[in-house]
Formats: sequence, C-alpha cells, structure tokens
Amino acid sequence: MNSTPRHKPTVVIGLVGSQLDKGSAPARWERWRPTVGICQQPDLLIERLELLYQASDRGLAERVRDDVVQVSPQTRVVLREFPLGDPWDFEEVFGALHDFSRAYDFQEREEEYLLHITTGTHVAQICMFLLAESRHIPARLLQSSPKGQRGAMKGVGGWRVIDLDLSRYDRLASRFVREQGEATTLLKGGIATRNAAFNRLIDELELVARRSREPILLTGPTGAGKTQLARRIYDLKVRQHQLGGDYVVVNCATLRGDGAMSALFGHRRGAYTGAAEGRAGLLKSADQGLVFLDEIAELGLDEQAMLLRALETRRFLPLGADAEVESDFQLIAGTNADLVERVERGLFRADLLARINLWSFELPGLAERREDIEPNLDYELQRYAERQGERVRLNREARERFLGFALSEAAVWRANFRDLSAAVVRMATLASGGVVTEEVVEGELRRLSRQWQRAGGAGASPRSGGDSGGSGGLAELGLEALDDFDAVQLRHVIAVCRRSASLSEAGRTLFAVSRARRRSRNDADRLRKYLKKFELDWESIGGGCLVAPVRGGD
Repeated sequence: MNSTPRHKPTVVIGLVGSQLDKGSAPARWERWRPTVGICQQPDLLIERLELLYQASDRGLAERVRDDVVQVSPQTRVVLREFPLGDPWDFEEVFGALHDFSRAYDFQEREEEYLLHITTGTHVAQICMFLLAESRHIPARLLQSSPKGQRGAMKGVGGWRVIDLDLSRYDRLASRFVREQGEATTLLKGGIATRNAAFNRLIDELELVARRSREPILLTGPTGAGKTQLARRIYDLKVRQHQLGGDYVVVNCATLRGDGAMSALFGHRRGAYTGAAEGRAGLLKSADQGLVFLDEIAELGLDEQAMLLRALETRRFLPLGADAEVESDFQLIAGTNADLVERVERGLFRADLLARINLWSFELPGLAERREDIEPNLDYELQRYAERQGERVRLNREARERFLGFALSEAAVWRANFRDLSAAVVRMATLASGGVVTEEVVEGELRRLSRQWQRAGGAGASPRSGGDSGGSGGLAELGLEALDDFDAVQLRHVIAVCRRSASLSEAGRTLFAVSRARRRSRNDADRLRKYLKKFELDWESIGGGCLVAPVRGGD
C-alpha cells in the first residue's frame, strides 16, 4: 500500500514593516498589519515565522511577535536581527539578504517556504524577488493586502502566493557571474585547470547542473575523474537548494542476478531465497537526491528496462512487491564503454541510451590534458598532506625532472589521474624529511615506465621499433645498452631536436614548464649538457634534420 504523503509544515520568512506593522493597544487591532494578518488567515497555517528586523526596530519586532502568539498560538516566531545601514541602498540590501540565504539551513524535504514580500522597502522587495527567482531562497512568494474576503475579521486582510519570471533581470549580473565562477571551481575540485577544452566542458556542465534535472552521461577512460565529478555535481546542486536527498553511488559492474534487482529497486521479505528482511533499494535511498550509476554499460537488460521506467515515471516495483514505490531522483551515469556499439550488439537498450544521452560529456584522459598535470601534482600533494598530516614538497630539481617526464610523449598515463595520484603517494611516502629528491623521482619514473610497458603502453618496449625522432634508432648512436628509462627519455629528446630548427628552440620546447621559474633561461646550455652525458651533441643526433629548408622566392 502507498502511504499518504506527509504534509510539510509551512515556514514564512519576512521583514518587519517599520511603518505597516506599527500599532499600539488597543487600536492596533483595528488596522491592517501585514505580518500579524498573515498569521490570522484561517486557510494559511504557519508553523514558523522567521522575522527579520533592524536593531532600531527591536521593540516593534517583539510587539509583533507577542501579537502573533496571541492570534496564532501554533506559530513559533523566530526573531533575527538583520544588520542594515541604509534600507534604500540596493547593493547593501541585496548583499545582506544574500548572506542570509547562504547561512540559513533550508530543509526542503521537511518544510515548505514562503517569502513574505509585502513589508520592507521597495528595494528589499525587489531583492527578495531576485533571490527567490534564482533559488538562493527556495521559496514561493507570499503577498498580503488589506483587502480580505467578505466576512473576514477587521484588520486581517487577504493573501495569495505568486510566481514571477525574472530570468532576464541582470542588474546584479556581476555577482551571479562570480557565483558561477565559484561553481565551476567546485566542479574542478579547486584545481586551476589550464586545458582549454576541459574548461569549456566544465563551463557547459555547470550551466546544465544548475538549470536541469535531466540525466547526465559522463563518458571517458578509466581514471579520468567521472566519479569525483559526479560527487561535485551533487555538491553544487545541494548548494543551489536543488537537491535535499542523499548522494548514492552504485558500481553496476558489481551487480549480478537477483542481487542486482534487489540492490537497485529493493525487495520485500521472502521475495527470493535468503530475503529474510525487506530492503528499500538504492534508488529509493536517493529520493530527492542523486544517484551515480558508474559502469552503467555493465547493467543487465532487465535492470535497464526497470531503470528506464523509473526515470520516466519516478515509480518502480521492488522484487516480490504488489505495489510500486516512488522515488524522485536525478541520475548521473558513467561509462568508459561505447554505448552505441553496445546497442548494436544487443547488450544495451537503445531507448535507455536515448533517455540518458540528453546531456553527454566526454572527459579527456590525462595524456590529452598535459597542461593540467602541474596543478594536479600540487593538488595531489595537498591531498596527501591532509590525509597524513604531513606536508611534503618536491625540491626544484625533482619537480623539473618529474614534470619534464610527465609532459613528454614517453608518459602515456594509462590509468590517467589514478597513475598520477599513485605516483605522488609513492614519492611522498619515500621522501626524507618531507622533501622529494631527484633520486626519488628517478626511481618513480622507472617504476611508471616498467608498469606501462607491462601493460602495453607506448609500445612493447622503448627499444622496439623505430624511434619517434625519424629514421634509425639509438643503436646507430652506439647507445643500445641504455636502461629502458633513459632510452625512453633520450628518444623523446632526440625527436624534439630533429623537429627543431636550432638547439635553442629545442631547449625551449623541452624546458617550457621549468624555464618560467628560473632567473637564467639558457635552455640551449641545459640541453647541451644533457646530451653531453651520453657523449652526444647537436650535430651527431641530426638536430634540425626534419625542418624544411628555407627557399628563396620564385
């Protein structure tokens, strides 16, 4: 059986009217006072009245509170001092109301909010309109007037709830732009990402997250950050008062058989062997919240059919139940699989793909976002410090060495950010006295190279096949006996030299990250010294051999 929906208590938020709410005993009961009047309405039951007042109106606020308690004993009045210098200063009033909205603990699942817009200056009323329209205050607008229904008590007046579309109001655009910037920073985890394509993706995703409750599909390789991004979308929606329920994560690859149905949709007691107790299911747990279905391509066809119905009707049937249950959740799905190809093979429902593919965002791998490796390196070091309570840093040489490798083609980043995170943890753990040295970095880079070679990344071996610098290989330079790690790096250096017109140009390319932080920027000298370690020079490696010669005019 479906239970009757529980009535939410009504909470009214309003300003004390320094003129309209005035009155002295006993004549005050003969005149209309908006704040007292809304609490006298027989068809408007107010559980709590949040009354904002300026310090100079405290006496008036206390008198209004006492009168409300007299006419509506069930209404609890909460007086909140509202610091305001000039009630006609638009920026000051909006700022004060905006600060109130961010500090107030709205409980939308438990309470219904009305914003009383009759009292206060016209400036305050406009600001309250804007904050309600932008959902900073998740409330409908309550308007009262001195004219009530025929037969109503004198001084009570009337009331109505109104809705207005102020979406084109842009007087405070700069403030909202700043908030939008805060939202995108939240989605990026506070990391100052530099990749232009990724930043454009996040900008669009921020708009979708704020304006839509339709499903979102996050695609991209394993380790690209889909799980973390889904969590940040949830946090953003909670901050915008769009969600009041829980965040539920489900890895569909772990769901099999009856256990899959039960985990997602719940079951009744005795629904199958071993079901000794009932279970609500994860979709029910996400009511009014957000569910992230990771690896959705692994979901069975039966579960896909039920999920589609749940998305379209907000209703589904638990195992063994004879009545459907409701759950109003938002879905984010994640996958590293090609869902179109899965549909063609009959492994994924075309109608479900159409339903979840309205907003699709493909996250690039780390190798496609090499500009973001340095800020993410700093982020991972900060995370390590927070977890371990110990701050660790890379010294200058170690940092340059790590970034030089990380930004090169030799670093394939097969597991994407998971590889980077693991590398930082290993280096920080081996750091002596909180400082990662170049020696520690060299060991980590050798470990990464071996790991990727075993997994088939960047070719089976750094010596197999031709090198990326053109014809020939290291053997022709008499360097076939190098360690794998040195061979991978040297091949890349030679390839850059052969593509560059001069030693200086090659040096600028290879040391682009570290050069910005040095007083001396003699990149050619640094490159010359590096080559000398292997008894090489610009001429011996064929520097500039792939650069087209400059021809004179015809």
